[in-house]
Amino acid sequence: MTTNVAAMSEVRPSQILSLKPRTGFANTPFVQEVMGRGLAYIRAGFAVHFCGPSGSGKTTLAMHLANQMEQPMMLITGDDQFGSSDLVGGQFGYRRRKVVDNFVHSVLKTEEDMSQRWADSRLTIACREGFTLVYDEFTRSRPEANNVLLSVLEEKLLVLPTMRTGSSNYLKVHPSFAAIFTSNPEDYAGVHKTQDALRDRMITIYLDYFDRDTETTITTNRAEIEPEEAVRIVDLVRAFREHDTGELKPTVRAAIMIAKVVRQEGIPVSAADARFLQICFDVLGGGLLRGGNVSTPDRLKHKRLIARLAQENCGLR
Repeated sequence: MTTNVAAMSEVRPSQILSLKPRTGFANTPFVQEVMGRGLAYIRAGFAVHFCGPSGSGKTTLAMHLANQMEQPMMLITGDDQFGSSDLVGGQFGYRRRKVVDNFVHSVLKTEEDMSQRWADSRLTIACREGFTLVYDEFTRSRPEANNVLLSVLEEKLLVLPTMRTGSSNYLKVHPSFAAIFTSNPEDYAGVHKTQDALRDRMITIYLDYFDRDTETTITTNRAEIEPEEAVRIVDLVRAFREHDTGELKPTVRAAIMIAKVVRQEGIPVSAADARFLQICFDVLGGGLLRGGNVSTPDRLKHKRLIARLAQENCGLR
């Protein structure tokens, strides 16, 4: 093996992630059921694709599933500027070599040349080493950049550029390699339509929103708030979500935001407290902005709805 090839085979520790669940991770029956399905698909040799709206827990579940694989993980985040070289690798920088020959004392001979150095990117490393690849928001990359994944997922073969010298231009995918993808629905801004050939090579798990128990556990743990208070906030957010307001629907993130602020400021989770209501207005009002300019009547209607739902879910009991 030449020096150049040996250099290509090096894996920088900064590229590898070793995951473990955060303290208090919400490992509820809902999460366990999704993990069970994901592991079954991966063990059968298929890629898993979590698809759902922002805040539905796609990335968290993808990371948790990768942790279940008990092997190193490589993370890629989709980008519209990506090309195939961002996934596979390319020529980066230059390597300079200088040879000085002074064998004969009276004669000095110097040879100098410069060549570009090939560097493997994360997909190549994961395929070669048998790591788990998490490709987050993969539909934010252009379809042509993702074409290289077709042979990886079907033929278990990575096709490398011809400019990669010193080794074969085909890489057999390691048997331990696993791939987990996440994406937003295709009507989201900045999302490209997935080519049918790639979608056909993965099993998609559609995510909507967590169930009530999971949202309550997540809010309790993330905001470090009492479960009784967390469930009241979650019920308020879920009740607002169920109304056909034509707005961006709030996720568990909204409940976490409200819970963190009220805990930090020592504000009671009560519809009778004006400060609590104002926090709910501010957090849940973000959906109004999706439609552009917001009229005064719309804001007032929005506040009345939240006040009523707060009374129903966070009133005196």
